[in-house]
Parts: sequence; structure tokens; C-alpha cells
Amino acid sequence: MALNNLTPAAGSTHSKKRVGRGQGSGMGKTATKGNKGQRARTGYSIKRGFEGGQQPIQRRLPKVGFTSRVVKPYVINVEKVKVVAELNEITMDSIRGVHKIAGSISKVKLIGAGAKELAAKIKDDNVTYTGK
Repeated sequence: MALNNLTPAAGSTHSKKRVGRGQGSGMGKTATKGNKGQRARTGYSIKRGFEGGQQPIQRRLPKVGFTSRVVKPYVINVEKVKVVAELNEITMDSIRGVHKIAGSISKVKLIGAGAKELAAKIKDDNVTYTGK
């Protein structure tokens, strides 16, 4: 099997347009740019998103898409949820056993007047308390 014939199939390719190469080419004189005007001049460029003076769509639409990477903890007030304060050992699993928490929650913060006294019972790094 010879690998010499690597030319494209007949009629599958076209020669490149050569603009501004004389009247005989059909694309001479103005080089397909029309007659005069800003767009015919050298150095012309338009800003991305420019809509001829109309407010561009990226400024008409509201900002979207920011998601904070900081994980905010789920807050439990130990004065109101007394079952958490009564636990012998406070971990994420023990809190889930006595208090209904969504599965997506990975951090818990204990707040309230009795939260500081529970510091000795906390055995999980994902459980914190207020230091007031």
C-alpha cells in the first residue's frame, strides 16, 4: 500500500481569495470593502460586544455565576436544641443522630449561652463553638 497519494479529492478544495490584486481578479479596487466609510479604512476595528450605540447585551443582563468557596457552617443554638447539649460526645454523626441535618452539611457551629461549656465534649474538627 503506497502512502504517496496524500492529495485531497478532486473538487474538495478551493483556492484562497486574493483580494486587491487588480480589476481582472474581480476583487480589485476597493478589495471587497465597499466604497469609503469607517469600515473601509485601514486600522479599523470594532470593540467586542459593540452594538452601534445600543446598550450591549452583556451590560443589559444581570451579573450571574459567583459561588463563594468558603463553606459556611450550619448553626445550632444549644439553648433551643437541648438534645445536642445533652450528648456525651459531640461529633457530626452524634449530632445527626439527635437533630435533623441535611446530608450536604459538612460543618456545624454551636452557639448560645452554654456553647462554651460544651468545648470539652467536642471530638470532631468539623464541629466548632462560639467563644463568647
